[in-house]
Amino acid sequence: MNDVANSPLTKKLSAFVALSSKELTILERLHRRSRSFVVGRDLVHQGQSDQAAYVLASGWVCSYKIQPDGSRQIVDFQIPGDFLGLRSLLLRTSDHSFEPVVDIEAVEVLASDLLEAFEETPRLATAILWAASRDEAMVVEHLVCLGSRDADARMAHFLLELGSRLFLVRLGGRTGYACPLSQYHLADALGLSAVHVNRVLRRLCEAGLVTFRNGYVTFHDYGGLVKMADFDPAYLDHTGPLLR
Repeated sequence: MNDVANSPLTKKLSAFVALSSKELTILERLHRRSRSFVVGRDLVHQGQSDQAAYVLASGWVCSYKIQPDGSRQIVDFQIPGDFLGLRSLLLRTSDHSFEPVVDIEAVEVLASDLLEAFEETPRLATAILWAASRDEAMVVEHLVCLGSRDADARMAHFLLELGSRLFLVRLGGRTGYACPLSQYHLADALGLSAVHVNRVLRRLCEAGLVTFRNGYVTFHDYGGLVKMADFDPAYLDHTGPLLR
């Protein structure tokens, strides 16, 4: 029970719901099928059917779609505590792929597991719906970023959002966070070339705002970066109504 109580998913859901001992027991049951995946090997393929969902326990994952010309568009990055492929349980077919950025541990969750948990505790179902709605809000914000922000603001917003998400599961905050993403990952996610990503990061560093070096993001002027990106974290809804 102690391990589940300290799991990233529990930390994330606890921002929305004050979890009871019964709900923690059900979460423990959902965590019973742990699996390991190596970097670069997809957990879920675009178009795959009859697929389980996963909860990321450790490591980072990117979700992406392959375009008709063969190019890749990264839709988002998943961090510990995030669901992977939750929609495929309902839609039966995954509309995008999930690839580990580093070696990961993930918990396999079948549709029957989830439906049983929802039936036993509707509050837990509400919390997971909140988490899914929050993920959808992030995708909308990413579309806004791609369509209306210049490259520097786009990068600043992206790094701030990651910091805010990691703070929720106690893996980052306003000083910075460990980040295993390469400049190629950033390029595919932000609609930039790898060369452009390098130039943007250099400008942000020279402006004294943030550095991304040796796998670590360091915020030097958090407020200045927020102002540049016009970053309003309300869409992340970190607190929710905190149901009791």
